[in-house]
Amino acid sequence: MFTPVDPKVNFPRLEERILEFWQRNAIFTRSVEREPKAGLPNDGLFVFYEGPPTANARPGIHHVLSRVFKDLIPRYKTMQGYRVPRKAGWDTHGLPVELEVEKELGLKSKPEIEAYGIAAFNAKCKESVSRYVEEWTRLSERIAYWCDLENPYVTWHNSYIETCWWIFKQMWDAGLVYQDYRVAPYCARCGTTLSDHEVSLGYEEDTPDPSVFPKFKVLSSEFSRHAALSALSPSAEGHSALFLVAWTTTPWTLPGNTALAVKEDADYGVYEHDGELLVVAAELAEKVLGERASHVATVRGADLVGLKYEPLYRPELSGHPAMRFDDEGRLRPVTNLARTDGLRRVIAADYVSLDDGSGIVHTAPAFGGEDFEQGKLFKLLFVQPIDLRGQMAAGLPGEGKFAKQADRDIIRDLEERGLMLKHSTIKHTYPFCWRCNTPLLYYAKPSWYIRTTKQKEQLLAGNRQINWYPEHIKTGRFGNWLENNIDWAVSRERYWGTPLPFWKCEACNHAMCVGSKAELVEMAADPARAEAMDDFHRPYIDDILLTCEECGGTAKRVPEVADAWFDSGAMPYAQWHYPFENEDEFLKHFPADFICEAIDQTRGWFYTLHAEATMLKASEAVPEGISFKNVIVLGHIQDEKGNKMSKSKGNAAEPWSVLDTHGADATRWYMYSASPAGSSRRFTLSLVEEGLRRFMLTLWNTYSFFVSYANIDNVDPRARPEGQLPELDRWLLSELNALVLKVTNELEAYDPTDASRAIEAFVDDLSNWYVRRSRRRFWRGVSESDTDKQSAYYTLYTALKTVSLLLAPFTPFLAEELWQNLVRSIDKEAPESVHLASWPVADRSQIDESLNAETQLVKRICSLGRAARAKPQIKVRQPVQEVLVKTRTAEEGVALRRNANLVLEELNAKSLDLLADETAVVRYEVKPNLPVLGKKYGAEVATIRAALAAMPAAEVAEAVRRNRPLSVAGHELVAEDILLQAQDTEGYAAASEAGYTVAISTAITPELADEGLAREVVRRVQDMRREAGFELSDRITLWYAAQDGSPADADVARVMGSQAAYIQGETLATEIVAGEPPADAHRADQDLEGTKLVLAVRRV
Repeated sequence: MFTPVDPKVNFPRLEERILEFWQRNAIFTRSVEREPKAGLPNDGLFVFYEGPPTANARPGIHHVLSRVFKDLIPRYKTMQGYRVPRKAGWDTHGLPVELEVEKELGLKSKPEIEAYGIAAFNAKCKESVSRYVEEWTRLSERIAYWCDLENPYVTWHNSYIETCWWIFKQMWDAGLVYQDYRVAPYCARCGTTLSDHEVSLGYEEDTPDPSVFPKFKVLSSEFSRHAALSALSPSAEGHSALFLVAWTTTPWTLPGNTALAVKEDADYGVYEHDGELLVVAAELAEKVLGERASHVATVRGADLVGLKYEPLYRPELSGHPAMRFDDEGRLRPVTNLARTDGLRRVIAADYVSLDDGSGIVHTAPAFGGEDFEQGKLFKLLFVQPIDLRGQMAAGLPGEGKFAKQADRDIIRDLEERGLMLKHSTIKHTYPFCWRCNTPLLYYAKPSWYIRTTKQKEQLLAGNRQINWYPEHIKTGRFGNWLENNIDWAVSRERYWGTPLPFWKCEACNHAMCVGSKAELVEMAADPARAEAMDDFHRPYIDDILLTCEECGGTAKRVPEVADAWFDSGAMPYAQWHYPFENEDEFLKHFPADFICEAIDQTRGWFYTLHAEATMLKASEAVPEGISFKNVIVLGHIQDEKGNKMSKSKGNAAEPWSVLDTHGADATRWYMYSASPAGSSRRFTLSLVEEGLRRFMLTLWNTYSFFVSYANIDNVDPRARPEGQLPELDRWLLSELNALVLKVTNELEAYDPTDASRAIEAFVDDLSNWYVRRSRRRFWRGVSESDTDKQSAYYTLYTALKTVSLLLAPFTPFLAEELWQNLVRSIDKEAPESVHLASWPVADRSQIDESLNAETQLVKRICSLGRAARAKPQIKVRQPVQEVLVKTRTAEEGVALRRNANLVLEELNAKSLDLLADETAVVRYEVKPNLPVLGKKYGAEVATIRAALAAMPAAEVAEAVRRNRPLSVAGHELVAEDILLQAQDTEGYAAASEAGYTVAISTAITPELADEGLAREVVRRVQDMRREAGFELSDRITLWYAAQDGSPADADVARVMGSQAAYIQGETLATEIVAGEPPADAHRADQDLEGTKLVLAVRRV
């Protein structure tokens, strides 16, 4: 029959055995290669895209999270009859790889990389990306993440790069790619521009930064030219000077200041402060200047526009190049440096805020996006005294230091020169490089961009076609990102990446884009050299010169590589080397039916997938404008304190520790059931263990119970008895089919959490209600006419078999164990693996909603009854005389009477009666909520209090519990106005919930006490049977005596005699013997309600 089941299961060891079975029988390969079921959409093909990880570091627990969620839906769809290819992928380019290699080689800057050699450096990068592939593969296999790891797509392969070039060419031809000089987030450590979505990955909250208020001295010549200021001339008023007080949190940008911005329609006050006249926004004056400043005059922002001031620094005079925006917004060199003296002035800007600061905004076009645009608008001076290494220029405070480190030098210098009103430290959110954690600088420089803003409406329209789980991501995090979309800065001034396929003519500056190797050969100045190139990376591609299509001159490739996120977003096309080959495969596999990654990918992979599909659709290069239809977005993994896990914080969980301790299934189950997919989840070994104990061991014990008794009786549990099944069995099969329907619907809605919780709730009912209620049915001896026992076997077997199918996508190892032992062992025609079996289909004819509701009512009443028992601490095994129940409806009362024997057995009571109301067992004390009433009715509270005291407490309690308004002394009181306290009446303990009340009588008669003691004896004997290793069917002899060998206490002796039939029936004892047990009996000292005695058992 069935292989015996060890109750003390070792899940990790079991899983290793199952892994060997899968590998030996190629179960994954067979599940993917089998023919799909006829009649399914898309010819039975379900498309999954694997978001490519980078294998240059060991996988963490967050990778386990994403992999188990990605694994679940393809398994489910496979069991539904779909063919679900699962091509793995490796993301191999970009900063993460380069930084690891830099550390390994001890390189600290781009000049050092170039001295080492780009070819050698990139060779090291290629070697690095496969360093941990074996470990990733081992972990993937260990957690049962089924993916084709033998034939992955790899982003460094030439074929992949060629498809990326093709994508660029489509966008280029559609006018969606351009080069521009603008401010972009820049990592000085990595020496490259970053895209907006990369910046979003590196924000850190509560970053300390300076908050400084520098003073800019108005030129004396300005007073005569500005009528509103003429009366404020220092010479006229006797003040030393007039200063404009600005505000910034980036002192390092002050040497780049070329304008101050004000709000044109705001009031600005002029204040006397320590012998100087200071100008700040009137609304902010007290906050900025304090109470010591005295008001002198008020001017409008418009009166300040055009005002010239002395610069804090003039880096252009110390050899740093200066430029100025021309009429077309282009930067032109300033040759006459003397003329820069009067170029710094006050401008008007809408973005000036009066919420904080001084109302005057320091403007440095080289270091801010809005500043740069204002520079073009007002043709401002442009100076950039920070170099590409992020270091301060010579001749300025902090010379040679990193920009952020120069803040202190700038502050000190301005203080010494009397040009700093005040400074302090604030904490705010600041962007850091997502890979090296260096503070980012907003820096004006040339970069290549994809014009995503041109396709904003198409991006939004495409998003509306995608099903997001959780749904709020669509219009929230992702939708908002698209609404505020800016052009994608796609170029990186780095080495290991897809080379941008752009060439510029050295003679006429004409730019060209190459879309394939064939085009490269065709356009190359040396076609043979281009044809022979077998590595598309730098530096080899840099050596290929093209002939300019405009002037015939020589064109050189631009030095940048592509954002590595562009590579990952290209995977729908590049994994097939489309359009160069596999066109049919691409068209069949585009778009994806399902993808899944963590929430930060809303601005990473999810975005680049969506952006590239939208751009290609706009270029008419692909048939669809979306690349995925359904996406599960995962929350972050947190430690036990709720902090996000990270290696740098030292709080990251190591995957192998939990896998070796509790196994993959327990880890998977916790990931699914702990919280909804999009929510963060805390992760510790103890939390995984709790889920294992609560669910997996409960199921295992039920499975073990079934196998043990089925083997004893040697029955075929597949045979359904003739006629109607007992009600308990019909209920379980009804709930089972309702479960199949529920789990199927939840997985169709991409909600593994509610699906897993439904399975867990069913298993709890299976074990703690059905099996417990059916236990005696399995104990009875077998007879041919015993259809009740066969019905119990059939029902329990059907439930376990169906649960194994439902669990297959969630806990694939445990599901396989159940399938192999319960199904394959007795049916060699059944599918060889549960993962080759079909998903169960609910039999709606077996779902009895009325029976389900009635059983749910009984379980609820029993639960309340147990809660009532707990109040006076009456043990479950101690019988009580009476149970009193108040239901919500008369129909429920009828249903409860039908199930009276069941309730009495569950609650170990002698009688059950229904209550018309609960006042017989619960007394309510009603008091006015004086703090609340006092605010509402003031002096009338005394009248209300007296009227309330005169009303029947039960009437008031009923109104409060049903949330009905109550008329008291001419006022309508609501639930919050009244305090309600419930107290049990004498002789009863009660529990209430949602309109139900259950009370038990608390008086224990001597007869009831004897029954309780007998039940306690039975429990002790059952424990001893297990300790002695007896089989479930073994008959025994039971001895009892005092611990010193003398006769037992009279009360015990009386109970052992009067309750002998019950004790023998429960423990399979053929006789009960009073007296000292023999030496070969299994004995144990016991304490029964304070009475010391010995119990002993021996197999007959």
